[in-house]
Amino acid sequence: MVGICQWITGMFWMLLMRSQPHRLHSFRKMIVIPKYRSLFASLTYTTDTQSNRENKRTVEKLCKFSVDIKKIRRLKGWVLSEDETYVEEIANILQKLGLNEYSVAHILERCPEAIVYSPTAVDTQRELWQLVCKNEKDLAKLIEQFPESFFTVKDQENQKLNIQFFQELGVKNVIISRFLTTAPNIFLNPFERNKQMIEILQESYLNLGGSEANMKVWLLKLLSQNPFILLNSSAAIKETLEFLQEQGFTNFEILELVSKLKGFLFQLCPGKIQNSISFSKNTFKCTDHDLRQLVLKCPALLYYSVPVLDERIQGLLKEGISIAQIREAPMVLELTPQIVQYRIRKLNSLGYRIMEGHLANLNGTKKEFEANYGKIQAKKGRPIFNPVAPLNIEK
Repeated sequence: MVGICQWITGMFWMLLMRSQPHRLHSFRKMIVIPKYRSLFASLTYTTDTQSNRENKRTVEKLCKFSVDIKKIRRLKGWVLSEDETYVEEIANILQKLGLNEYSVAHILERCPEAIVYSPTAVDTQRELWQLVCKNEKDLAKLIEQFPESFFTVKDQENQKLNIQFFQELGVKNVIISRFLTTAPNIFLNPFERNKQMIEILQESYLNLGGSEANMKVWLLKLLSQNPFILLNSSAAIKETLEFLQEQGFTNFEILELVSKLKGFLFQLCPGKIQNSISFSKNTFKCTDHDLRQLVLKCPALLYYSVPVLDERIQGLLKEGISIAQIREAPMVLELTPQIVQYRIRKLNSLGYRIMEGHLANLNGTKKEFEANYGKIQAKKGRPIFNPVAPLNIEK
């Protein structure tokens, strides 16, 4: 009898599941919810605790300027817990520069630490930046694009000395403003250290055979291309130059490499350069002299690591390109495998087979490649005869 009752009960539940799945789902939810009630309570407690630690006055003022508080909590929540903040004062400084409410809110969301700096410090920072960007409209645009750089409010007297030093050196204000936005760390360098680094670069240029007359132009171009060169140590620069000389490069060739690599050569240690040289020598099966010629054609052979070079060479080989072709036009190694594949497909669409031609047609910037591609396309579309030339018909 008990067995029959159990069978009837089982059948009842099975029919109930088939006929009313939505009710069963609700019934399950009723069972499951208590299971996670403790977790939910824990999350609520955590949020409440975080909220309790926040400076309510700061939160209210940020809300007044339509700032997304959730975003700040997620990125830099510590700012909201600071006892002393200057939300209204910083917002007013930005608004006086011509920034609207939307821009101010965007800046405070992206760089909330701005509100912990005193208005006096921020005003001083504005004056510093106006030494090289006198137009307030342009200055406001720079701050909106690079708020993290602007609110690097440290060592302001040192920043001022560095700005004046670059101006005396002959660096244009527009370039210095670019330094301020994209390489602010060089202004945190002691003024004396930046000056010493410039003197080392000038001395190295002259020792490598550069002329006194061209030194200033060379130096200013190098700085504009790579201001981070000032973050290097004098020992690293001397070590790299000595290593290249030991590899058989002449002073003139080293100067050419430094210029082509925009000074990034000094950011590589001799050991890394040696690994790249050894890999290239084995890959291309060439002598020391031939390798130096390859490096002068494509300085990236020194700059890129072995894994990067190997990946790019293997990508070219998969496309049917030979080592001999790469050796003839090594500049192709400056392109990523994805760019190479895209350009080969485009040339293939014109009937141009790169494995039968010269890799030079792959090289260059996007603009240069598109111009070359247009020439090949135009040449392909020309008629094989001159339609206006008179026909030579024998009578």
